[in-house]
Amino acid sequence: MLTTSYTLSATTPLPFADAVGRVRTELKAEEFGVLCEIDVQATLREKLGVEGEPYLILGACNPPLAHQALQAEPDLGVLLPCNVVVYERGGETHISAIDPERMLSIVDNDQLRPVAADVKRRLSAVVERA
Repeated sequence: MLTTSYTLSATTPLPFADAVGRVRTELKAEEFGVLCEIDVQATLREKLGVEGEPYLILGACNPPLAHQALQAEPDLGVLLPCNVVVYERGGETHISAIDPERMLSIVDNDQLRPVAADVKRRLSAVVERA
């Protein structure tokens, strides 16, 4: 798995549609539901008339962990849900998820550290297995 300063990322040999299905399966295995999804390719085509490669954003949520985090920091909802993206670039399929520890570091609330670590562990597993 690759990481950037704010993501957990990997490439997969799976075609885009298969990778999306696999990500959904792995999110469910880690007790995440998909609250929303944005087809960026379709949106850019519709709004700007540009063609691009497949790009899907999945807004994932683990309700018990979200509840725990919101109890510690009510304004945290501005950073939720955790986004997981699947996209094609240059013939390769990529999977990336937000690094929750990095994201929550801007909040500066020590009560969120264990929640962020748990979410990171789960999202890392999703990216690695998908």
